[in-house]
Amino acid sequence: MIEFFIGIWDYVIPFLFILTVLVFVHEMGHYLVARYNGVRIETFSIGFGPELFGWNDKVGTRWKFSVLPLGGYVKMFGEMDLEDEVDKASLSDEERRLSFVHKRLRQRAAVVAAGPIANFLFAILAFAILFSTFGQPYTAPDIGEVQAGSAAEAAGLHPGDVVLRIDGSSINRFEDIKQVVGLNTGSPLEIVVARNGGEVTVVATPERIEITNRFGHVQKVSRLGIRSAGMSYLRRDPGTALWEGTKETVAFTGLTLKALGQMISGTREADELSGPIGIAQMSGEAAQGGFATLLWFMAILSINLGLINIFPIPLLDGGHLFFYGIEAMTGRPPSAKLREIGFRLGLALVLTLMVFATWNDLARLPVADYFRGFFS
Repeated sequence: MIEFFIGIWDYVIPFLFILTVLVFVHEMGHYLVARYNGVRIETFSIGFGPELFGWNDKVGTRWKFSVLPLGGYVKMFGEMDLEDEVDKASLSDEERRLSFVHKRLRQRAAVVAAGPIANFLFAILAFAILFSTFGQPYTAPDIGEVQAGSAAEAAGLHPGDVVLRIDGSSINRFEDIKQVVGLNTGSPLEIVVARNGGEVTVVATPERIEITNRFGHVQKVSRLGIRSAGMSYLRRDPGTALWEGTKETVAFTGLTLKALGQMISGTREADELSGPIGIAQMSGEAAQGGFATLLWFMAILSINLGLINIFPIPLLDGGHLFFYGIEAMTGRPPSAKLREIGFRLGLALVLTLMVFATWNDLARLPVADYFRGFFS
């Protein structure tokens, strides 16, 4: 029983805190842009289901916390309940002025896009805070050690080499090497290094190995077999920190999209996807690692939340933007029937992905070994 409550304190509470903050940021993006465009906000909810507690502000918005704390929403006047022209025509001039569906197309698109954009902006700010207070990790791309029997040794890399380019991409930090190798699935890499005043080109194929990470998950990763000469932290001024935070956010977004593309194409295992259980485990580990680790994890999770919501999946923000794109091209919105079909398909896809990711989480737990006996 004591372990149960410790588990709640160590993992569930940090997970709910992180999720609440990121959902609040996302929904606040919708809220602020909607208010800027004159839309009346009826409800701002953290969580779904019956209300736990809440209050009304001076403009009539109900701010509340609900029973199921796995998400949230902003309900705008005229967002979902004015689907046909009869309903729209029944509104007064004042109600039309405050109605979401009566706003211009670009205004509606801006309101919908503001949620994911807010998540990306949060990530930039979080990285900037880290880089200006704790410092930005920086490791020169110098090879300090080449492991015996590794792909790097076989390719002819030596200690003291400075990595300049990999597959044509410039390398500025040792962290860049880790990112490139981490996304590799066993294909050869053309590596250009500086050696003895000149440039040498070698070809190395990273080795695919299995490791158990600090969360107890077994993963397949690529290993080149080199180590850096040393790492330092560069404390940035606020302006530079913001710029570096933006670059970090863009870089991680690109890496995530590339990894997702590899999963879709089958070159990367899809069992790397994590669901709520896995995220809760990582949240607990991040919280125990201190403020810097927690803020870094929140930045990464915020980027993922922004990306998921920008994908053109009906039911999510990207699905609404997709329909707005059709409206922009055809001059009229898609029919209610088409939107209903799209939203049902989107719901099915989202639920399928959630079930799959949750299954991955459960398969990583020690108790999974017991249950596998029933299916063998």
